[in-house]
Amino acid sequence: MSMPPRRRLIVHVVYSFHVGGLENVIVQLINRLPADAFDHVVLSLTTISDFRNRITRPDVRFIELNKPPGHAVPLYPRIYRLLRELKPDVVHTCNLAALEVVPLAWLARVPLRIHAEHGWDAHDPQGQNPRYQRVRRLYKPFVTHYVAVSKDIFDYLGRAIGVPPSRRSLIANGVDTECFSPRDVVTEAVDGCPFRPGQHWMAGTVGRLMTVKNQPLLARAFVTLLQRHPQARERARLVLVGEGPLRAETESILDAAGLRPLAWMPGARDDVPAILRMLDCFVLPSDAEGTSCTLQEAMSVGLPVVATAVGGTPELVADNATGSLVPRGDAPAMADALWRYFSDSPVARVHGQAARRHALATFSLQAMLPRYEQLFSPR
Repeated sequence: MSMPPRRRLIVHVVYSFHVGGLENVIVQLINRLPADAFDHVVLSLTTISDFRNRITRPDVRFIELNKPPGHAVPLYPRIYRLLRELKPDVVHTCNLAALEVVPLAWLARVPLRIHAEHGWDAHDPQGQNPRYQRVRRLYKPFVTHYVAVSKDIFDYLGRAIGVPPSRRSLIANGVDTECFSPRDVVTEAVDGCPFRPGQHWMAGTVGRLMTVKNQPLLARAFVTLLQRHPQARERARLVLVGEGPLRAETESILDAAGLRPLAWMPGARDDVPAILRMLDCFVLPSDAEGTSCTLQEAMSVGLPVVATAVGGTPELVADNATGSLVPRGDAPAMADALWRYFSDSPVARVHGQAARRHALATFSLQAMLPRYEQLFSPR
Protein backbone atom coordinates (compact mmCIF):
# COMPACT_ATOMS: atom_id res chain seq x y z
CA MET A 1 0.00 0.00 0.00
CA SER A 2 1.57 3.28 -1.08
CA MET A 3 1.92 6.17 1.34
CA PRO A 4 0.12 9.43 0.51
CA PRO A 5 2.45 12.22 -0.65
CA ARG A 6 3.87 14.44 2.07
CA ARG A 7 2.18 17.80 2.47
CA ARG A 8 4.38 20.75 1.53
CA LEU A 9 5.05 23.30 4.26
CA ILE A 10 4.74 26.99 3.40
CA VAL A 11 6.03 29.68 5.75
CA HIS A 12 4.28 32.99 5.02
CA VAL A 13 6.46 35.90 6.20
CA VAL A 14 4.95 39.35 6.82
CA TYR A 15 5.95 42.47 8.69
CA SER A 16 2.78 42.25 10.78
CA PHE A 17 -0.37 40.17 10.61
CA HIS A 18 -3.22 42.60 11.10
CA VAL A 19 -6.24 43.67 9.07
CA GLY A 20 -5.05 44.39 5.54
CA GLY A 21 -5.12 43.40 1.91
CA LEU A 22 -2.01 41.24 1.70
CA GLU A 23 -2.92 39.57 4.99
CA ASN A 24 -6.34 38.78 3.56
CA VAL A 25 -4.68 37.10 0.58
CA ILE A 26 -2.70 34.90 2.99
CA VAL A 27 -5.93 34.02 4.80
CA GLN A 28 -7.53 32.98 1.51
CA LEU A 29 -4.50 30.89 0.52
CA ILE A 30 -4.39 29.07 3.84
CA ASN A 31 -8.13 28.45 4.00
CA ARG A 32 -8.60 27.43 0.37
CA LEU A 33 -5.47 25.72 -0.95
CA PRO A 34 -5.88 21.92 -0.76
CA ALA A 35 -5.46 20.90 2.89
CA ASP A 36 -4.12 17.50 1.87
CA ALA A 37 -1.32 19.13 -0.12
CA PHE A 38 -0.13 22.07 2.01
CA ASP A 39 0.62 22.97 5.63
CA HIS A 40 1.16 26.56 6.74
CA VAL A 41 3.05 28.71 9.23
CA VAL A 42 2.48 32.46 9.59
CA LEU A 43 5.68 34.24 10.66
CA SER A 44 5.29 37.90 11.63
CA LEU A 45 8.39 40.01 12.17
CA THR A 46 6.41 42.09 14.65
CA THR A 47 2.98 41.09 16.01
CA ILE A 48 -0.13 39.06 15.17
CA SER A 49 -3.62 40.37 15.91
CA ASP A 50 -7.03 38.73 16.24
CA PHE A 51 -7.14 38.84 12.44
CA ARG A 52 -5.65 35.34 12.74
CA ASN A 53 -9.15 34.14 13.70
CA ARG A 54 -10.19 34.48 10.06
CA ILE A 55 -8.04 31.43 9.32
CA THR A 56 -10.32 28.42 9.65
CA ARG A 57 -7.70 25.67 9.56
CA PRO A 58 -6.91 24.57 13.14
CA ASP A 59 -3.41 23.28 12.39
CA VAL A 60 -1.74 26.57 11.41
CA ARG A 61 1.17 27.71 13.56
CA PHE A 62 1.59 31.43 14.28
CA ILE A 63 4.96 32.90 15.25
CA GLU A 64 5.51 36.56 16.16
CA LEU A 65 9.03 37.91 16.65
CA ASN A 66 8.13 41.30 18.20
CA LYS A 67 10.81 43.12 16.22
CA PRO A 68 11.50 46.62 17.59
CA PRO A 69 11.75 49.58 15.18
CA GLY A 70 14.74 49.41 12.88
CA HIS A 71 16.53 46.67 10.98
CA ALA A 72 15.89 42.99 11.75
CA VAL A 73 19.60 42.07 11.89
CA PRO A 74 19.47 41.18 15.63
CA LEU A 75 16.74 38.65 14.78
CA TYR A 76 18.66 36.96 11.96
CA PRO A 77 20.09 34.09 14.10
CA ARG A 78 16.64 33.33 15.49
CA ILE A 79 14.99 33.44 12.05
CA TYR A 80 17.68 31.16 10.63
CA ARG A 81 17.22 28.66 13.46
CA LEU A 82 13.46 28.73 12.96
CA LEU A 83 13.79 27.95 9.29
CA ARG A 84 16.25 25.14 9.95
CA GLU A 85 13.85 23.73 12.54
CA LEU A 86 10.72 24.05 10.38
CA LYS A 87 12.39 22.81 7.17
CA PRO A 88 9.78 24.45 4.91
CA ASP A 89 9.42 23.62 1.25
CA VAL A 90 8.42 27.21 0.49
CA VAL A 91 9.07 30.59 2.08
CA HIS A 92 6.52 33.14 0.90
CA THR A 93 7.60 36.68 1.77
CA CYS A 94 5.33 39.69 1.26
CA ASN A 95 6.45 43.25 0.48
CA LEU A 96 9.75 45.01 1.08
CA ALA A 97 9.75 44.70 4.88
CA ALA A 98 9.88 40.89 4.69
CA LEU A 99 12.33 40.68 1.79
CA GLU A 100 15.38 40.56 4.07
CA VAL A 101 14.28 37.09 5.22
CA VAL A 102 14.86 35.64 1.74
CA PRO A 103 18.70 35.35 2.00
CA LEU A 104 18.24 33.61 5.35
CA ALA A 105 15.86 31.17 3.68
CA TRP A 106 18.44 30.55 0.97
CA LEU A 107 21.11 29.99 3.64
CA ALA A 108 18.75 27.60 5.46
CA ARG A 109 18.38 25.67 2.19
CA VAL A 110 14.69 26.36 1.64
CA PRO A 111 14.27 25.17 -1.96
CA LEU A 112 11.54 27.59 -3.09
CA ARG A 113 11.53 31.29 -2.15
CA ILE A 114 8.53 33.19 -3.49
CA HIS A 115 8.40 36.95 -2.96
CA ALA A 116 5.13 38.83 -3.50
CA GLU A 117 4.88 42.59 -4.02
CA HIS A 118 1.42 43.85 -3.03
CA GLY A 119 2.02 47.60 -3.09
CA TRP A 120 4.41 50.40 -2.29
CA ASP A 121 5.83 51.25 1.10
CA ALA A 122 4.26 54.27 2.82
CA HIS A 123 7.65 56.04 2.61
CA ASP A 124 7.95 55.28 -1.12
CA PRO A 125 4.45 55.63 -2.59
CA GLN A 126 5.62 55.65 -6.21
CA GLY A 127 8.38 53.02 -5.97
CA GLN A 128 11.03 55.57 -6.96
CA ASN A 129 13.24 55.55 -3.86
CA PRO A 130 16.78 54.69 -5.09
CA ARG A 131 17.71 53.09 -1.78
CA TYR A 132 14.73 50.72 -1.86
CA GLN A 133 15.48 49.86 -5.47
CA ARG A 134 19.06 49.00 -4.51
CA VAL A 135 17.79 46.78 -1.69
CA ARG A 136 15.48 44.93 -4.06
CA ARG A 137 18.28 44.43 -6.57
CA LEU A 138 20.64 43.24 -3.83
CA TYR A 139 18.20 40.51 -2.71
CA LYS A 140 17.12 39.52 -6.24
CA PRO A 141 19.57 36.57 -6.61
CA PHE A 142 18.06 34.89 -3.55
CA VAL A 143 14.44 35.02 -4.79
CA THR A 144 13.28 32.03 -6.81
CA HIS A 145 10.20 33.72 -8.23
CA TYR A 146 8.30 37.00 -7.86
CA VAL A 147 4.57 37.67 -7.72
CA ALA A 148 3.17 41.09 -8.64
CA VAL A 149 -0.48 41.82 -7.91
CA SER A 150 -0.78 44.54 -10.58
CA LYS A 151 0.68 45.23 -14.01
CA ASP A 152 2.16 48.43 -12.61
CA ILE A 153 4.26 46.44 -10.13
CA PHE A 154 4.94 43.65 -12.64
CA ASP A 155 6.46 46.17 -15.04
CA TYR A 156 8.39 47.86 -12.22
CA LEU A 157 10.08 44.57 -11.28
CA GLY A 158 11.35 44.22 -14.82
CA ARG A 159 12.24 47.85 -15.49
CA ALA A 160 13.74 48.99 -12.16
CA ILE A 161 14.88 45.73 -10.55
CA GLY A 162 15.85 43.75 -13.64
CA VAL A 163 13.76 40.65 -12.92
CA PRO A 164 13.39 38.67 -16.18
CA PRO A 165 9.89 37.65 -17.32
CA SER A 166 10.58 34.00 -16.54
CA ARG A 167 11.00 34.85 -12.84
CA ARG A 168 7.90 36.99 -12.31
CA SER A 169 4.17 36.35 -12.49
CA LEU A 170 1.22 38.71 -12.50
CA ILE A 171 -1.46 37.30 -10.19
CA ALA A 172 -4.33 39.59 -9.30
CA ASN A 173 -5.68 39.27 -5.78
CA GLY A 174 -8.81 37.16 -5.64
CA VAL A 175 -12.16 37.99 -4.08
CA ASP A 176 -14.80 35.67 -2.68
CA THR A 177 -17.51 36.83 -5.07
CA GLU A 178 -20.17 34.84 -3.20
CA CYS A 179 -19.37 36.42 0.16
CA PHE A 180 -19.02 39.84 -1.48
CA SER A 181 -22.24 39.75 -3.49
CA PRO A 182 -24.66 42.55 -4.35
CA ARG A 183 -27.44 43.56 -2.00
CA ASP A 184 -31.05 42.85 -2.77
CA VAL A 185 -32.72 45.50 -0.67
CA VAL A 186 -30.81 46.70 2.40
CA THR A 187 -33.05 48.64 4.76
CA GLU A 188 -31.23 48.12 8.06
CA ALA A 189 -27.88 49.56 9.03
CA VAL A 190 -25.11 47.42 10.49
CA ASP A 191 -24.71 47.48 14.26
CA GLY A 192 -23.50 50.83 15.50
CA CYS A 193 -24.11 52.79 12.30
CA PRO A 194 -26.25 55.90 12.91
CA PHE A 195 -27.32 56.17 9.27
CA ARG A 196 -30.05 54.31 7.38
CA PRO A 197 -29.82 52.77 3.92
CA GLY A 198 -32.38 54.30 1.61
CA GLN A 199 -32.90 57.30 3.84
CA HIS A 200 -29.24 58.33 3.58
CA TRP A 201 -26.83 58.19 0.64
CA MET A 202 -23.59 56.74 1.95
CA ALA A 203 -20.15 57.04 0.40
CA GLY A 204 -17.38 55.22 2.20
CA THR A 205 -14.04 53.52 2.28
CA VAL A 206 -12.44 50.64 4.19
CA GLY A 207 -8.74 50.48 5.05
CA ARG A 208 -6.02 51.34 7.49
CA LEU A 209 -5.94 55.04 8.34
CA MET A 210 -2.38 55.51 7.15
CA THR A 211 -0.51 57.94 4.92
CA VAL A 212 -0.54 55.93 1.71
CA LYS A 213 -4.32 55.40 1.95
CA ASN A 214 -4.94 59.16 2.42
CA GLN A 215 -8.39 59.14 4.03
CA PRO A 216 -8.05 62.90 4.76
CA LEU A 217 -8.43 63.45 1.01
CA LEU A 218 -11.85 61.80 1.15
CA ALA A 219 -12.80 63.93 4.16
CA ARG A 220 -11.81 67.09 2.25
CA ALA A 221 -13.76 65.91 -0.80
CA PHE A 222 -16.85 65.32 1.36
CA VAL A 223 -16.52 68.82 2.82
CA THR A 224 -16.17 70.26 -0.71
CA LEU A 225 -19.20 68.30 -1.90
CA LEU A 226 -21.44 69.80 0.77
CA GLN A 227 -20.01 73.28 0.37
CA ARG A 228 -20.77 73.22 -3.36
CA HIS A 229 -24.11 71.41 -3.02
CA PRO A 230 -25.61 72.25 0.38
CA GLN A 231 -28.86 70.56 -0.64
CA ALA A 232 -27.01 67.22 -0.34
CA ARG A 233 -26.48 67.74 3.38
CA GLU A 234 -29.85 66.19 4.25
CA ARG A 235 -28.95 62.80 2.74
CA ALA A 236 -25.20 62.56 2.08
CA ARG A 237 -23.20 60.68 4.70
CA LEU A 238 -19.58 59.53 4.99
CA VAL A 239 -18.43 56.11 6.26
CA LEU A 240 -14.74 55.62 7.12
CA VAL A 241 -13.96 52.10 8.35
CA GLY A 242 -10.50 51.40 9.73
CA GLU A 243 -8.04 52.49 12.37
CA GLY A 244 -4.64 54.12 12.29
CA PRO A 245 -2.51 57.25 12.73
CA LEU A 246 -4.57 59.41 10.33
CA ARG A 247 -7.72 59.25 12.44
CA ALA A 248 -7.04 62.54 14.25
CA GLU A 249 -6.29 64.44 11.03
CA THR A 250 -9.38 63.06 9.32
CA GLU A 251 -11.60 63.91 12.26
CA SER A 252 -10.18 67.44 12.50
CA ILE A 253 -11.05 68.14 8.84
CA LEU A 254 -14.65 67.13 9.47
CA ASP A 255 -14.80 68.98 12.80
CA ALA A 256 -13.51 72.21 11.27
CA ALA A 257 -16.32 72.10 8.68
CA GLY A 258 -18.96 71.18 11.25
CA LEU A 259 -19.61 67.88 9.49
CA ARG A 260 -18.45 65.36 12.10
CA PRO A 261 -22.07 64.31 12.85
CA LEU A 262 -22.48 63.34 9.18
CA ALA A 263 -19.56 60.87 9.32
CA TRP A 264 -19.29 57.43 10.93
CA MET A 265 -15.78 56.28 11.88
CA PRO A 266 -16.21 52.98 13.74
CA GLY A 267 -12.59 51.78 13.59
CA ALA A 268 -11.74 48.29 12.34
CA ARG A 269 -14.70 45.98 11.73
CA ASP A 270 -15.22 42.30 10.98
CA ASP A 271 -18.46 42.79 9.03
CA VAL A 272 -16.99 44.40 5.90
CA PRO A 273 -19.30 42.59 3.41
CA ALA A 274 -22.38 43.89 5.24
CA ILE A 275 -20.91 47.40 5.46
CA LEU A 276 -20.15 47.47 1.73
CA ARG A 277 -23.68 46.30 0.90
CA MET A 278 -24.98 49.24 2.95
CA LEU A 279 -23.03 51.80 0.91
CA ASP A 280 -24.13 53.61 -2.25
CA CYS A 281 -20.61 54.45 -3.47
CA PHE A 282 -17.13 53.18 -2.61
CA VAL A 283 -14.17 55.57 -2.54
CA LEU A 284 -10.46 54.75 -2.72
CA PRO A 285 -8.47 57.97 -2.04
CA SER A 286 -5.01 56.37 -1.97
CA ASP A 287 -1.75 58.07 -2.88
CA ALA A 288 -0.45 54.72 -4.14
CA GLU A 289 -1.79 51.20 -4.63
CA GLY A 290 -0.81 47.82 -5.94
CA THR A 291 -4.15 46.08 -6.24
CA SER A 292 -6.59 47.09 -3.52
CA CYS A 293 -8.43 44.07 -2.13
CA THR A 294 -11.14 46.30 -0.66
CA LEU A 295 -11.65 47.98 -4.02
CA GLN A 296 -12.11 44.57 -5.60
CA GLU A 297 -14.53 43.59 -2.85
CA ALA A 298 -16.56 46.77 -3.36
CA MET A 299 -16.75 46.11 -7.10
CA SER A 300 -17.83 42.53 -6.40
CA VAL A 301 -20.64 43.91 -4.22
CA GLY A 302 -21.75 45.97 -7.21
CA LEU A 303 -20.81 49.46 -6.05
CA PRO A 304 -19.81 52.32 -8.34
CA VAL A 305 -16.30 53.44 -7.46
CA VAL A 306 -14.55 56.79 -7.12
CA ALA A 307 -10.80 56.22 -6.98
CA THR A 308 -7.51 58.02 -7.49
CA ALA A 309 -5.77 56.98 -10.71
CA VAL A 310 -2.66 55.51 -9.06
CA GLY A 311 -0.74 52.24 -9.25
CA GLY A 312 -2.83 49.27 -10.30
CA THR A 313 -6.20 50.99 -9.75
CA PRO A 314 -6.72 52.01 -13.43
CA GLU A 315 -6.34 48.32 -14.30
CA LEU A 316 -9.39 47.58 -12.15
CA VAL A 317 -11.60 50.63 -12.65
CA ALA A 318 -12.72 51.56 -16.16
CA ASP A 319 -13.33 55.30 -16.03
CA ASN A 320 -16.94 56.18 -16.80
CA ALA A 321 -17.83 52.50 -17.08
CA THR A 322 -17.33 50.79 -13.70
CA GLY A 323 -16.43 53.93 -11.80
CA SER A 324 -14.75 57.33 -11.91
CA LEU A 325 -11.00 57.93 -11.76
CA VAL A 326 -9.69 61.22 -10.39
CA PRO A 327 -6.17 62.64 -10.08
CA ARG A 328 -4.14 61.80 -6.99
CA GLY A 329 -4.73 64.31 -4.18
CA ASP A 330 -7.47 66.23 -6.04
CA ALA A 331 -10.29 66.81 -3.54
CA PRO A 332 -12.42 69.02 -5.87
CA ALA A 333 -12.34 66.37 -8.63
CA MET A 334 -13.28 63.70 -6.11
CA ALA A 335 -16.16 65.87 -4.88
CA ASP A 336 -17.41 66.25 -8.47
CA ALA A 337 -17.33 62.47 -8.97
CA LEU A 338 -19.23 61.90 -5.73
CA TRP A 339 -21.85 64.48 -6.75
CA ARG A 340 -22.38 62.71 -10.06
CA TYR A 341 -23.26 59.44 -8.33
CA PHE A 342 -25.31 61.21 -5.66
CA SER A 343 -27.37 63.13 -8.20
CA ASP A 344 -27.64 60.50 -10.95
CA SER A 345 -28.73 57.18 -9.49
CA PRO A 346 -29.26 55.50 -12.90
CA VAL A 347 -25.61 56.08 -13.83
CA ALA A 348 -24.52 54.86 -10.39
CA ARG A 349 -26.58 51.70 -10.84
CA VAL A 350 -25.22 50.99 -14.33
CA HIS A 351 -21.61 51.50 -13.22
CA GLY A 352 -22.14 49.28 -10.16
CA GLN A 353 -23.60 46.47 -12.27
CA ALA A 354 -20.67 46.72 -14.68
CA ALA A 355 -18.26 46.58 -11.72
CA ARG A 356 -19.87 43.35 -10.54
CA ARG A 357 -19.57 41.77 -13.99
CA HIS A 358 -15.92 42.80 -14.18
CA ALA A 359 -15.24 41.27 -10.75
CA LEU A 360 -16.79 37.94 -11.74
CA ALA A 361 -14.83 37.82 -14.98
CA THR A 362 -11.45 39.07 -13.77
CA PHE A 363 -10.57 38.63 -10.10
CA SER A 364 -12.44 35.75 -8.56
CA LEU A 365 -10.72 33.35 -6.17
CA GLN A 366 -11.15 30.67 -8.80
CA ALA A 367 -8.67 32.59 -10.96
CA MET A 368 -6.12 33.30 -8.20
CA LEU A 369 -5.84 30.05 -6.28
CA PRO A 370 -4.64 27.72 -9.09
CA ARG A 371 -1.85 30.16 -9.94
CA TYR A 372 -0.50 30.14 -6.38
CA GLU A 373 -0.94 26.38 -6.08
CA GLN A 374 1.20 25.94 -9.16
CA LEU A 375 3.90 28.29 -7.81
CA PHE A 376 4.01 26.53 -4.44
CA SER A 377 4.24 23.04 -5.99
CA PRO A 378 7.43 21.12 -6.88
CA ARG A 379 9.23 22.18 -10.06
